[in-house]
Formats: sequence, C-alpha cells, structure tokens
Amino acid sequence: MVCPLLRTFAVMERDTVLILSGGVDSTTLLYDEQERIALALSFDYGSKHNAREIPFARWHCQQLGIRHVVIPLDFMTRYFKSSLLEGGEEIPEGHYADENMRSTVVPFRNGIMLSIAVGIAESEGLRYVMMANHGGDHTIYPDCTPRFVDAFDRAAQAGTFVSVGLRSPYTNITKADIARRGKLLGVDYGKTWSCYKGGSRHCGKCGTCVERREAFREAGIDDPTEYDL
Repeated sequence: MVCPLLRTFAVMERDTVLILSGGVDSTTLLYDEQERIALALSFDYGSKHNAREIPFARWHCQQLGIRHVVIPLDFMTRYFKSSLLEGGEEIPEGHYADENMRSTVVPFRNGIMLSIAVGIAESEGLRYVMMANHGGDHTIYPDCTPRFVDAFDRAAQAGTFVSVGLRSPYTNITKADIARRGKLLGVDYGKTWSCYKGGSRHCGKCGTCVERREAFREAGIDDPTEYDL
C-alpha cells in the first residue's frame, strides 16, 4: 500500500508513458508517479534477464491498475553486441566502476526505447515519456547521463507536433535514495529483478547485483533479495 501522506490531493492528468523494466529504479518510479502514468512500456530485447524482470513489471502494473504493454525488440540480439544479450559472452562479475562492466552496455538501448516511447506517447495524445536512470548509471552507461537526457528531451520536443518531453526525476540521486523513497511508497522489492545473469536467484556478484546490495545497505532498509552466494 502507498503511504497516504505521499499521495497528492490534486487530481493529476495521466499524461505520461513510463519505461518499466521491472527493476528497483523503474518500479519505484511507477509508484512514485502512478497518478500521472497512463501507460507503462516494457521491452523484450533479448537480454538474459528479460524473462525474469518483465513478469514483475506486469505484476506491479496490475496492482496499480496501470496499462502495461510489452514491445519485442528481438532484432537487437541479431545486430547488437553486448554480454547482456542472449548469445553474448558471459556476464562479468564485479562493480560497475570496473572496466570489464562495459561489456554489459547495449549500444544506445535507452535511445531506442525512448524513441519508441515518444512515438507511442504522441500517438496516444500524451505529453511526456519517463525513465528511471539515476546518478550511479552515469559511470558506465552514456545513455543515462544528464547530457544525454537533456539532448534527447530537446530532440523529442523538436520532433513531435505536441512537443513530447522526457522526464527523468532520478537522474541526480543515488540508488540508495531511490530505495528509501520506495520504502516510504510501500514498494515490494521482493517482486523486482536486477541480476543480469537471469538465473533462478540473483547471483549477487554481477555489477547490478552488487549495486542492488549496496543500495539497500546504504539506505538502511531490509534487502528481501535471495542471492546465490
């Protein structure tokens, strides 16, 4: 249940498309902005963990009564190179700050997904798209940086009749900040997925697992995740 103190008393217009992976960050944003989200989009782009995270994205949307659509992007496994994708090399272990983590980058993934979201937003008569990138993403993912967000926002507004804008309210905060926010919002983090390896349990060793563990610890909240350590 969402903390009633965090609800706004004003009736907000549902004017936004959210990119929802089913992970900690975008799920928190789903709850944080639920009053204005008209549609949540998940993308099945052939990652090793899509089958684990998308069902959680669907579950949370059902809890909140928000329309959820899954869009296939299977071409990415054929033409893109990344250890994150099916058929790619093994997912590296370590911290995001480590050089070997660059192999998990899917080239321009957010740009592609946001472009589709912008087209859908304009088609649906909506004014914004939203993504849940955060400060820790800047270390490794160029399409999560403030520079990218600003540039894409300008491009989206220039390229649509209704000036669809990009909103990314977590860009300058940490994953621990997000986890604290989610705790107040009542997010069930046991029903989110992070591990890039996509096994039956979180490996606890890949970059995103390490980041997840650190975030809950720094936030001072219980980590409901089962790690294969």
